[in-house]
Amino acid sequence: MKSAVYTKAGQVGLAEIDRPQIEAPDDAIIRIVRTCVCGSDLWSYRNPEIEEGHSNSGHEAIGIVEEVGEAVTTVKPGDFVIAPFTHGCGQCDACRAGYDGTCDRHIDTNWSGGVQAEYIRFHFANWALVKIPGQPSDYSEGMLKSLLTLADVMPTGYHAARVANVQKGDKVVVIGDGAVGQCAVIAAKMRGASQIVLMSRHEDRQQMALESGATAVVAERGEEGITKVREILGGGADVALECVGTEVAVEQALGVLHNGGRMGFVGVPHYNNRALGSTFAQNISVAGGAASVTTYDKQVLLKAVLDGDINPGRVFTSSYKLEDIDQAYKDMDERKTIKSMIVMD
Repeated sequence: MKSAVYTKAGQVGLAEIDRPQIEAPDDAIIRIVRTCVCGSDLWSYRNPEIEEGHSNSGHEAIGIVEEVGEAVTTVKPGDFVIAPFTHGCGQCDACRAGYDGTCDRHIDTNWSGGVQAEYIRFHFANWALVKIPGQPSDYSEGMLKSLLTLADVMPTGYHAARVANVQKGDKVVVIGDGAVGQCAVIAAKMRGASQIVLMSRHEDRQQMALESGATAVVAERGEEGITKVREILGGGADVALECVGTEVAVEQALGVLHNGGRMGFVGVPHYNNRALGSTFAQNISVAGGAASVTTYDKQVLLKAVLDGDINPGRVFTSSYKLEDIDQAYKDMDERKTIKSMIVMD
């Protein structure tokens, strides 16, 4: 079968690899229908030390179950499913508390990889896979896009809002205008925010966020951006949602909050030296991590998509065949598209 691989920094190609097989009783083999490129994949794509032939870091898909291990009872061959990027067990303390993104039982094995391929082996499948009613042919392309977001970016945006406890009437600032930031805007609106300010420098992304529920946009950064946000909100924000993963973005998020505010961070951190002591004088609450994909899809998000209440699929602004995977990465890296979707035959 064909699978994307990194050929060198800034380049992705295809390799012929063995089709995955059932290896454990709770495995499932899934034929991919749609997959995509994540903003976090670009960190590997840009890595000058990436090894030629290294498996792609793709981790989002919807597809058809082809085969299941003997312990899998929740899905069967032929089912149309969301393959979350996380693999919670549903039974440990973390999962039962709604934090299956960091399952207690699957430490270091809880995340997908190599999903930009024709087939994948999804481990710990019994609880984590989310069944979609019907078959792909029952849905429009726009709906398939929204269903694909439920593998990562929509639950991740929702996770930022949930762990920061966005409540009705809150004033919210979203840091980051990529797919996760766009979904964080949707999530903040779902949870009743009265004002949602997106910090963005890109007109197309600003417009998308305004259509999804943002009430204002701030293009400035640093102290100038913080001042502008506070002018718009009439003071500091109740909540900041950090959807980038850099220390600069964290500084921006902390800067827009009033004392006693709350920050939810879901950008994969590319810093190791952020000291919590710096928030002590502000009484800031900080929470974040990997999204609880299965929990949110089963409890809230799949129904919201199927009912047409939210349309997160708009973040896919370009589509490609698997053979065009290098262009899919390149266009995201050059900000020519917000998020690249890969359409499988």
